[in-house]
This record gives sequence, C-alpha cells and structure tokens, in this order.
Amino acid sequence: MAGKIIVKAGNVKIGGGERISIQSMLNVPADNIEDSVKQAVALENAGCDIIRAAIPNMDAVRLIPALKKAVKAPIVADIHFDYRLALAAVDAGVDKIRINPGNIGSDDRVKAVADACKAKNIPIRIGVNSGSLEKEILKKYGAPTPEALVESALYHASLLEKFDFNDIVLSMKSSTVSSMVRAYELADERCGYPLHLGVTEAGTERMGIIKSAAGIGSLLLHGIGDTIRVSLTADPVREVYAARDILKALDIEKGGVRFVSCPTCGRTKVDLISLANEVQERLRDCKRDIKVAVMGCVVNGPGEAREADYGIAGGDGNGLVFKKGEILYKVPEDRLVDALIEVIEKDS
Repeated sequence: MAGKIIVKAGNVKIGGGERISIQSMLNVPADNIEDSVKQAVALENAGCDIIRAAIPNMDAVRLIPALKKAVKAPIVADIHFDYRLALAAVDAGVDKIRINPGNIGSDDRVKAVADACKAKNIPIRIGVNSGSLEKEILKKYGAPTPEALVESALYHASLLEKFDFNDIVLSMKSSTVSSMVRAYELADERCGYPLHLGVTEAGTERMGIIKSAAGIGSLLLHGIGDTIRVSLTADPVREVYAARDILKALDIEKGGVRFVSCPTCGRTKVDLISLANEVQERLRDCKRDIKVAVMGCVVNGPGEAREADYGIAGGDGNGLVFKKGEILYKVPEDRLVDALIEVIEKDS
C-alpha cells in the first residue's frame, strides 16, 4: 500500500496517492547564505519540489528565511541531536524537519519538538540508515538488516506518537539496493506513513543513478513510495535531473521530453552519440510533454521517428527531420540538431 497518511510540507502534499515529489539537498556550507540561495534557485529551476538544508548550529538558522524568500519550494531543516535547533527552525518558518527523536534526549525534548511542529502543521521526517542504527537493535539483528532498519524507524516514530504527533514521513535507506528495497517493502506492510525513498551513499553520478533507478524504480513500480531523492556525489542539480528521468522512464512523470535513441551499429553513418547527447542537453529544461526520437540510420530510424512527436534520422552526411510521422525536410548532418530544435520551438 502507498502511504495512507497525507502530510503537507509547505505547498507540497506527500502520501495518500499524491504526486511523487522530488527532493534534493544543498551542499553549500550553511554559513554561505548567498551561494546556498543561488543553489536553491538552481534546484527549483531544475524541477526540485522540496529542498533540504543542513542546520548544524544556531547561526545556520539564518539560512531558512533567506531560502524561503528566494524559492517557492518547501524548505526542510536537517537536524542532528540538538532539539533546540529544531525549535529555532520552526520559529524561522521552516516547512519540514528532518530529525530522529531518539537522538535528541529526554521525553520533554521530544515533546517540545512535537508540540512546536504540531502548532504550525510542520511534518517531521525520520531518517534511518545502515550507519545510524541503535546499538540494541544492531545487537539484536547482528547487522543492519532490512528488519533492523524498519524497527529503528518505527521506534523513532513511536516517540512522536506518544505525544499524539502523526505528521511523519519515514525513510530507511541503505547503500545496498536489495536491503533498501526490502526495508521499504516491510515498512509499507507495517505502517501507513508516507515513505521517502532513496539509496544512501549511492556513489558518483554513473553508479549512483544506476543504483537509484534500480531501487527507487522497483519500489515505485509496485506502488511503494511517496517522495524520492537520488543521492549522488555530484552537483545536486544532477540529482534532480536523474530523479525526473526515473519518473519519466516509469511513466509516472508526464511533463518534459521523453527520448528515444538507438544504440548505434555498423550501419550508422552519422555521429549519433554526439547528436543524441546534444539533443538531450538542449531539451533538458523543456517542460512540454513530448516524445523525441534520435535515430542513426534508414533501417529502423524513420519508423521509430514516426512514432515520436518529433524526430531525426541520420544518413550518410545528411538526415531527415520528422514531425508526427511526416518527413519535413532533409538537412546536412551538422544542421540536424538545430533543425529539430527549431521545429520544436516553433510549436511551443
């Protein structure tokens, strides 16, 4: 089951069958407000729905109103251990808190955070991963197993439930895809809280995207998950692009360009790899719901291009430009991409 409970972070609803939202996190030092704001704007422009920022100390709380002023996307304060930072973030107007209640001390501290968030309808995300398990739980299971991850997450949730707080989002991330998938499957069976999907410490861009697509994609195809983050050792904007591409590949996200391109073979007479990469980059921020084909030869190219809204098919130094299955014209290879973009932009 998808999360039955719906929480609202700013203007974004999470859970209960609402649209799958995309998240990312600022990687600029929190005391660098100017560059943090610039990065938040870039993330929002790339399609990020929810933006998280580390709040490591009281001075960093100043970042929250600056971000709120610059972007419409909800802002999440990422807090570890110090409950006072959570209270200060709430007072500063944050839209969501990421904190593990079991790490902030006594019940009165947990109650203070729960009450402050409840008063302003601010949800709390509990995030556990393989490296953050409680000693008792790790000893019980002997390793950071999926069962251990879920038990830890539900333990933290129970600390908030004790104070009648239920605006909770859970995440149980692992760097091992199979463990991550099983943990979310178990959580989906055991609770109705919205689930934030992600493979933690997934790696650099290439491997991180592969692992994220495998883990996040398999869960979403089975109706599990409500909001996602693709974690990459890369520019956070690349995380957003990757998340959007995963959602489009699953036919969950309908906005934006869907690309079709052939893998090339011995019949290919044009530099198709460069053509396909250039088309994808130049249409990266196009919001139209269109299918674009970039094909390499006359065997499969024209047929595949006819199935797309727009397309190009290469030849020997020249190529064809298609629209809705109709050949528009033949152009030299070095004009193919420009000709395709001109047709698409003319219809915008």
